[in-house]
Amino acid sequence: MKYERNQYSEGFSVCSLIIGALFLWWGLNHFYTNRIFDPSWWIWNWWGIILLVIGLSIIGGQFANLFNRSKLRKVVKQEFLQNPNASVDEISKNTGISVKDVRAIILDLKASGELRGRFSSSTGQMKYTEVQQKGMPQSIPNQSSTKQTPSEEPKTNYCPNCGTPITKEDAAYCQYCGARLHE
Repeated sequence: MKYERNQYSEGFSVCSLIIGALFLWWGLNHFYTNRIFDPSWWIWNWWGIILLVIGLSIIGGQFANLFNRSKLRKVVKQEFLQNPNASVDEISKNTGISVKDVRAIILDLKASGELRGRFSSSTGQMKYTEVQQKGMPQSIPNQSSTKQTPSEEPKTNYCPNCGTPITKEDAAYCQYCGARLHE
């Protein structure tokens, strides 16, 4: 698997797919608008081929990036299976994936329900790690329904990476995504 810096968070782009589709359309349009039996068509035909190749390479590259994302997710899941108490920095060092991408992968794994647990707010290591396979049924824990009025809610800070409220004043790491809070 080939990995480039910040490939997970910046690799796939819908805009690039649209640009690739435009090149593909221009290339196909070039073939359909020119007549095959016209002798000048054979001279100018290579422009259509070039446009087709550009469009196919852009679209192929975007699909390769999309498929590589699932491989990167598997690598991070495997790292949590081998070391359930790993921090974001340790996973980045062990796998060679940038810290930015590791954080994005962790957020995606948590959103899909494949990774459960919290990060320690003082050390940044994962606690209560539970790695689940996609599609496995999950039990939803019972939550107490204590409603607070807006005036009773304590004032909290939020993680700059994932937006989770930070409840501890002396927390150095986010409990949800493991990002360092004070750099």
